[in-house]
This record gives sequence, structure tokens and C-alpha cells, in this order.
Amino acid sequence: GVSANSIKNVTIWGNHSETQYPDALSGGYCVVKDGTKVPLSEMLANDIDWATTDFIYAVQNRGKAVIEARGLSSAMSAAQATADCLRTWLVTGTKTGETVSMAVYNDQGYYGVKEGIVFSFPCECRNGEWFVKEGLQLSDFSRNKLNITEAELVEEMAAAHELIGTSPAPVKIRTVSMSTCSSGLSLATTATESDMSSVCLTSRM
Repeated sequence: GVSANSIKNVTIWGNHSETQYPDALSGGYCVVKDGTKVPLSEMLANDIDWATTDFIYAVQNRGKAVIEARGLSSAMSAAQATADCLRTWLVTGTKTGETVSMAVYNDQGYYGVKEGIVFSFPCECRNGEWFVKEGLQLSDFSRNKLNITEAELVEEMAAAHELIGTSPAPVKIRTVSMSTCSSGLSLATTATESDMSSVCLTSRM
């Protein structure tokens, strides 16, 4: 086995629900003793079934497992994740080459996900700004998982609008400045009111 601290860039995609997609294979890697970064897709080559079944189920149902084990709410875990996220986003930033999973306002249609919803993506943070890391190659399996959690979020948004009797507002493009990141020239944002109102959760992986 390896230390959890040596595992990097495992992504939580989508909703904060049982449809979330914990993805160890699209960009995840392990830092071994000599500092070499070994892709998790390579390390788990003989355990792909586990990575795409049991692992996903365990993470998706982690909240339920915490409640069953402790007999108490898992709310403190979510609160700690939120605090960790805000610290990474606004204070420390991410280390070079590393990402953190954050639920952010999708104003650009990243990875083909519907614009105008809050969706968890792999992000890099620098100078109080966040950037969705683009360019990850997603398998058909991963794409299907993103479609499932996206559909749930779109359904939830529609239900909320129906409840309060409103229509979805036009997608608002964030106030941006240009900044160079590892994926090329990308759009960066300052912390706006819409950003702060989104629920940001980090992967504790």
C-alpha cells in the first residue's frame, strides 16, 4: 500500500450526492519514494474493476457510512471540507501540477457539462482565483458518469425554479482576467458574489 498523502488529483465530479463521480483514473497519480509520479491508471491496471465499482460506491456512500458508524451526522466532515476548500482557494493555492475538486459555477460548459449549474470539477487555485483544469481525457465510462450527475443537477435546478415560480436566468460569464496556467491560457476569476454563494467542497482524497 501507499500513504494517502502520496495520492494526488483524484477528482470528485458533479453533485454532492450519491451520483457524484469519484474518478481515480482521469489524471490521478501517486508520488512514489523517489519522487516519480506514477499514473493511477497504471498502478490500478489489475484493479480496474475495483476502481470503477467498489471504490466509487464507497465514496458515494461515505456520508451514510459515517452516520452508521458514529450514530451521528456527518455534517462536521462537510464543514471541514468546506473550510479546507476555502483555505486552498483563497489562501494557500494548489501546488504546481496538483488539483482540488471544487463545486464551481459552470459558465463555460467545461467538459461538455451544461452551463449555468454548480458542478464539481478538478481545479487549480492561485492568488485567490480558481481555474478548472481542462484537457483531461475522459473514457466513455467517465463521460457516462458525468452525464448521470449532470442530469440530476439539472433536474434539481428545474424543481427549485418550479417551487419558487421562476425561470432559469441567462448564464453569467464571470468577471475574468487572463492568466497562464498548466493547461494553457485560461480565464481566471475574482471572488464574486455568485462564486461565494456556491457550495465549495474539496475531495479529501
